[in-house]
Parts: sequence; structure tokens; C-alpha cells
Amino acid sequence: MSKTLVQPIGQKRLTNVAVVRLKKHGLRFEIACYKNKVLSWRSRVEKDLDEVLQSSTVYSNVSKGVLAKTKDLVAAFGTDDHTKICLEILEKGELQIAGKERESQFSSQFRDIATIVMQKTINTETQRPYTISMIERLMHETHFAVDPHNSSKKQALEVIRELQKSFPIKRSPMRLRLTVPGQNFHTLCEKLNELSATIVSKDESGSQLSVICEMEPGNFRECDSLLRNLQGRLEILAVSVHAEGDTQVDNYDDEDISSHPPKESAYLGPSRLSQESTDSVLQLSEKMRKQTISSGNGNAEGEVQQQKCSTCNAFVGDSKQYRDHFKSEWHKHNLKRKTRQLPPLTAEECLADMEISDSKSDLQDYSF
Repeated sequence: MSKTLVQPIGQKRLTNVAVVRLKKHGLRFEIACYKNKVLSWRSRVEKDLDEVLQSSTVYSNVSKGVLAKTKDLVAAFGTDDHTKICLEILEKGELQIAGKERESQFSSQFRDIATIVMQKTINTETQRPYTISMIERLMHETHFAVDPHNSSKKQALEVIRELQKSFPIKRSPMRLRLTVPGQNFHTLCEKLNELSATIVSKDESGSQLSVICEMEPGNFRECDSLLRNLQGRLEILAVSVHAEGDTQVDNYDDEDISSHPPKESAYLGPSRLSQESTDSVLQLSEKMRKQTISSGNGNAEGEVQQQKCSTCNAFVGDSKQYRDHFKSEWHKHNLKRKTRQLPPLTAEECLADMEISDSKSDLQDYSF
């Protein structure tokens, strides 16, 4: 019975290795390091060289275990001190990584660049920031390629300049507070007009005048030097200014806004409030009745699709009537019932229920 002979291996096997390669004077030099330690060393997080290097030996080929010749080290680095040579290779060499690791690194940096672009830009039409997915799609459309040797912020500024050529996008303005002596205020205002800055507010307190303005980030340095010359003070209130909040549905209800009288500041009694809520419920009920009649006429051309409110469990008409419904007393009353886990009411039942609740509140007011 033959036995398999295990031949001894004359080289040291390196595991969990990351190779850093440097080409100098036509020669290739490599060092064996631990994974994830090279970047920590270059970012000055890791300071112990022994925690970075697996071996303080310079190779010409790490995978084959071929050591670099002494004469080659002297010719390329001017010394044969392996520790000094390892330090130089760590600083200037190229980290060899696998394909999946490189793809993951590029994907992470691509996401970082898109995030910076999203934070620094707004849509010129809506004055609101783009979403991160929209920015990534625009970057793919412009065939942007990540450069691992440049910082994410520098590449983000290049992306913004490239996107401005084809898409409605611009740098979001900065909001600054500028404070100058009174005699220099006129000079400051003229300079702000030249920089196309938007003045939000002015404030005069004693001999100092302050202005809150919004300007392009590219004009910040020029504005800062101007304030120094005018013996003023500059304060950054917001690095990026954009429109906030959701779009109000009231903006689309032009007819309702024009037909409604201005709100009175005087107190309205309970009878007046109940009367107004009753009228609004009746109006909405009438709209629903008309809509039901129109929907029952058959498959007429141009018929509007019905919108259903899940809270009230009822169809409330087209999109405009759907928005009106959400502002009605009927919907608000059913919302309160929903929080108490009660079933929804119809428009007529809601009207009766609100009248009962109003009468109960009146009795409570006059109870002894």
C-alpha cells in the first residue's frame, strides 16, 4: 500500500494579505500588509507599523515569495534598510485589491459623491433638492466615472458643473448675516447687488447695521474679504438653503380661496360653529349625490375616475373633490372615530352625531 509523501514547503505562506506595490526605476517592489490596515495607516488612524506589515521584508513578488535583491533596493531607494523602504512603499504604493473589493469601493464612493451633490444643489424650477436616486440616475446618464485617487468632494463639484450643462440644477445658496458699521452700509449693499445676492432682511441696532442675505457659494470668499476690509463681521446661518415643507393643496383651490371671505378675528359662538360645520357637511353631501347621479348615467365619454376615501369608506368624486373632502368636517369627524377604533359614518349620520355632541356640550356649559 503506497503512502503519499508530503513534501516540505520552503516558503512562508501568508494569509489575509493585502499587497502594496510600487514600481520604481523599472523594477517592481511589493510588501505584505494586513487587510484594512493600509487605509488606516494612510489616514493616520493606525500609527503602529507592526500592526500594518505582516513582514518587514521587501519582495519583488509576494505571491511567489521572491525577495527583492539588495542591489535593486540600493539602486531604487538609495538604501537597503527594509523598514525605511516599507514606509515609502506604504505612502506611495498602489494597494492591490480584488475585483469585488474594487467594485464595492467604487460603489461606496459613487454613493458618497451623489450624497454631496444632493446636499449642495437644488432644482432651479422648484427650489427644492433632488432625491439621491434622481442624482444617481443623472450621474449615470452623463457617464460619470469615479476616480479613486481624488476626494469625493472635489469630484462632486465637477459633477455639479457637468449636470448644469444639461439639467435644471444649480448650487443651493448660502444664508449669511453681514454686520458692518453704519458708514460702510451703502458700500456693502452695492457690492451685494454686484454679487447678485438676495437680501432677506435688514436690522439696525445702534451704530451697527446687519443684513441677512442669500448668495451663491462661489462668491463667499469675495464677500468674506470685503467684510474684512469694511471692518465688519460675517456669520454663516445656513450652508444650504432650499424650500421646505410639502406643497399645500390650498394652492390648487383657486376657486375656493377666491369665494371664501377673509377669516374674522372675533370669537364665533358654538351655534355659529355648528352652523358652519353643518353647511360644509351638507355641501359635501350634495356634491356626492350629484357625483353618484353622474356616475350612474353609464359609460359616458370623459367620465372622471372616482376617488375613494378609506377613512370614510366612500367615493368622493374627482381629485378636486377628493381634496375638498379631506378638509371637510365629515372626514375630520371620521378621523376622530378611527382613532377610537369606531366604524365610519355616512354624511347624514355624521351630521346627526355632531348635532348631538353639540347639544351635549351646551348642556354641560349650563349644568349646575
